[in-house]
Amino acid sequence: MMKKIFGKELLRLWMQMCAVCLLVIFAAGAGNSSDRFNDLGHKLMCTCGCSQVLLECNHLGCQSLADMSTQLHTAIANGDTDTVILDAFAAKYGPTVFSTPRGGGFNRMAWIVPPVVILLAALLSALLIRRWRMRDVPAPASAPTPDTDAMRARIRKDTEDFL
Repeated sequence: MMKKIFGKELLRLWMQMCAVCLLVIFAAGAGNSSDRFNDLGHKLMCTCGCSQVLLECNHLGCQSLADMSTQLHTAIANGDTDTVILDAFAAKYGPTVFSTPRGGGFNRMAWIVPPVVILLAALLSALLIRRWRMRDVPAPASAPTPDTDAMRARIRKDTEDFL
């Protein structure tokens, strides 16, 4: 009798585990298009002139946001790859539609070179300032220091005449 209860409990536990696994698999698959929409939507810029990422455009009633989001949802529903979708947006809106650099060559260089130039300029400026500080500056010629006791005596003598 004890073996039958243990067997039924084990079978029920297995069935519950399988049901949970299936739910997790279906939930992960259902969120895939939404995650993909968010990923692609953050790679595109809104074309209304706000200079914001497509999914973060905060203009009330932005027609560009509505049109581009609809196009993106349609392309994802059609099963297009990310490359095909991004190429279609580039063909329709031009290369300025991308929020991040795409591809290699000049596009990548246009994003990398300006920060590198700024860092190199800052480094060279720091080295130049350090070199200027380390340079020996000739000290000004100092006047000979007078004997303080003799000076005090002379001051007393000169001030006694006025009293």
